[in-house]
Amino acid sequence: MESIVNWLNNLLWGPVMIYGILAVGLLFTILTRFVQIRRIKDMFVLMFTGEKSEAGVSSFQALSMALSGRVGTGNIIGTASAIAFGGPGAVFWMWVTAFVGASTAYVESTLAQIYKDKKNGVYRGGPAYYIEKGTGQRWFGVVFAISAILAVAILMPGVQSNAISDAVNNAFGIEPWITGLIVVAILGFIIIGGVKRIANAAQIIVPFMAIAYVLLAFIVIFMNITAVPAVFSLIFSSAFTLDATFGGMIGAAIAWGVKRAIYSNEAGQGTGAHAAAAAEVSHPVKQGLVQTASIYIDTLVVCTATALMILFMGTYNVNNGSADGELIVENVAGQTYTEFTQLAVNEAFTAFNNFGSGFVAIALFFFAFTTIMAYYYIAETNVAYLFTGSTEKILTRLLQVVLIVSTFYGAIRESNLAWSLGDLGLGLMVWINVIAILILMKPALVALKDYEAQRKEGKDPVFDPVKLGIKNAEFWETRNKENGKGNADAQKSKEKSIAR
Repeated sequence: MESIVNWLNNLLWGPVMIYGILAVGLLFTILTRFVQIRRIKDMFVLMFTGEKSEAGVSSFQALSMALSGRVGTGNIIGTASAIAFGGPGAVFWMWVTAFVGASTAYVESTLAQIYKDKKNGVYRGGPAYYIEKGTGQRWFGVVFAISAILAVAILMPGVQSNAISDAVNNAFGIEPWITGLIVVAILGFIIIGGVKRIANAAQIIVPFMAIAYVLLAFIVIFMNITAVPAVFSLIFSSAFTLDATFGGMIGAAIAWGVKRAIYSNEAGQGTGAHAAAAAEVSHPVKQGLVQTASIYIDTLVVCTATALMILFMGTYNVNNGSADGELIVENVAGQTYTEFTQLAVNEAFTAFNNFGSGFVAIALFFFAFTTIMAYYYIAETNVAYLFTGSTEKILTRLLQVVLIVSTFYGAIRESNLAWSLGDLGLGLMVWINVIAILILMKPALVALKDYEAQRKEGKDPVFDPVKLGIKNAEFWETRNKENGKGNADAQKSKEKSIAR
């Protein structure tokens, strides 16, 4: 089975994907006129100004839901694997992917808002929804929805739970099956509560754990402040094979940097777009900008924190990429990349016995656990896209069982296969979604122009798809008609009151 999975991964993650995702991000960066730089102030202001409603969550809750998917094993183990197989230079290419990928996140998240629906009293949206409404081809949306359910409910949860069980076993000696049972018990309680319970859990857990993790990294950096120039020099020289040790590894550095950055920040994957659609905003661009910021938070902050701790402490090995797996750097003999970060923190805090293993295990638990929560929400949204009525309810319950089983199975299986299956699921989603947003990018660009024009006039932007010539945005058309009728009724009532 592993050979088949690896063959499919090589097909999905070939040069076309690696360089193509960078090219797509660069294209969107140019077409949006570097929105990820120009509107950086709006990104961080808007995430704290949105209001939740009965149907939708606040901008911050939607951000937290998206970050719960983005901030996971990719930030700790994924970053370590990028260094292990691409050298320190892979970190530079993760930064590049994050920068251009931020514009990709803007496009897909704005499209999710433009084409969202209100179903069973809550907002639903994402690639399947905007694919069908934007192209008029339901089959295209169905293909994504099926791929997404397969990926996030079956193939990818195992990566997260496997990372949790490995880290906990390494730190505390707890058997993987025990950790697996604890994870699925808590997971079951939360996902049965639906989107509101998921959003409430995410907005508490994600910021707390991310801040604690980054603060720890800052302490490690401060303790090794004199090594900062050398570490950054190593990253940049390795990225372009200027360092003698990593000569000839530029292809591996780019490939692993791009792959692990996409796995971590999910730009182009379409997963963050599901959470973006759930937000209560007056204009789609508002949440598109908030989700743009999430890429920076994920990769430029959290992934960088991991990379710097590993590189400062020198707790890494680097594979030359050959079939025999020969190491060209072996700083920690006998250790795999899954333990690089734990070893780094242990080295930094040698006075506190095994502190690093314990802290990283706890961080991984929360990061990976919230990612599995996000996976469930994505899968549930796509089930809601495919089915209605009693069929939807039955399949939603079945989905909960499937996710719990795949999560537990991932906790007890071999880690290399878990990562390979995760890469397979990710590759399927990225291919379909990137093709779709290339076809459908125009409404996101038109919406950005409209948002900026209203901001220039000093207005709080309000979206009117009819005025902008954007078709099939039924939610916004209905909402504007209802608001218009409500305003007209209020004006008539006021006039009657004055007449009396």
